[in-house]
Amino acid sequence: MKPERPTPLISDSTVDATTWISYLDETGENLGIRDADTVVPLFGLRCLDANNSAHTLRSAPLDLSGRRRLSDVTLLPASPHPRNVIGVGVNYRFAGSAASTTDYPVLFCKFASNLVAGDADIELPPESGQVDYEGELAVVIGTPGRRIAEADALDHVLGYAVANDITMRDFQARTHQWLPGKAWDRSTPLGPGIVAADAVDLEHARLRTTVNDRIVQDSDLSQMIFQIPQLIAIISELTILEAGDVILTGTPAGTGSRAQPPHFLSEGDIVTVAITGVGTINNTVVSEPTAVLTTS
Repeated sequence: MKPERPTPLISDSTVDATTWISYLDETGENLGIRDADTVVPLFGLRCLDANNSAHTLRSAPLDLSGRRRLSDVTLLPASPHPRNVIGVGVNYRFAGSAASTTDYPVLFCKFASNLVAGDADIELPPESGQVDYEGELAVVIGTPGRRIAEADALDHVLGYAVANDITMRDFQARTHQWLPGKAWDRSTPLGPGIVAADAVDLEHARLRTTVNDRIVQDSDLSQMIFQIPQLIAIISELTILEAGDVILTGTPAGTGSRAQPPHFLSEGDIVTVAITGVGTINNTVVSEPTAVLTTS
């Protein structure tokens, strides 16, 4: 049986409610607000999912008795239980990009099982020899909707997170569909939390990816071909977007597969993706643990 928290000290305190953190502690899964180097749980809410809209999160009181140091909890993916994880391909303008003249984005699906926390290891599957990084801005939906008008799209956004859309290029190249290269278990860091949409200045935000402190991607978000309102409008034509759903908005130039010569991730590499005003994720590349190589 999971231990219960003590009687909560409930407050609408002055904690700056701009970053939601999903995490595990001794009581199980929790959802809280980051406050400096601590996290304060939301009273009555255990997780971010389709049942908890942006309004619910923003109006929930804080349980101050449950405050924990971030160093004492285990981070979860910024949105641990999305119904949809939609990726966008070739969505940045750069030399040699053929997508700059297209009128419809490249879309692909991932799964909730692909996501890991922003500080989790990136696991190299033994089947792939071409594991590549893709630093990206992630959009997390807060208000559900279908056929959302572009003019209303940002009203449906809870906030933003940093993602690394790790891609197995050799499997991506096996078919014209991208799923085999994109949808590997525990392959996609998403974190460190969700920064409220109104706290991020996307017009002046910059994305930078480093591998072992070497800058490999560096672009401002204005170079996106399809901006966030367009993506939400297009994707919501296909399916209802629920609270907690994630849209990975694409990666700028500089991926390892396009380098000359190409270079891919190897064990021991440290990959960092940082976006102005959103945060930074740091992940160490490791071999996939033996325990998950096979199942009985």
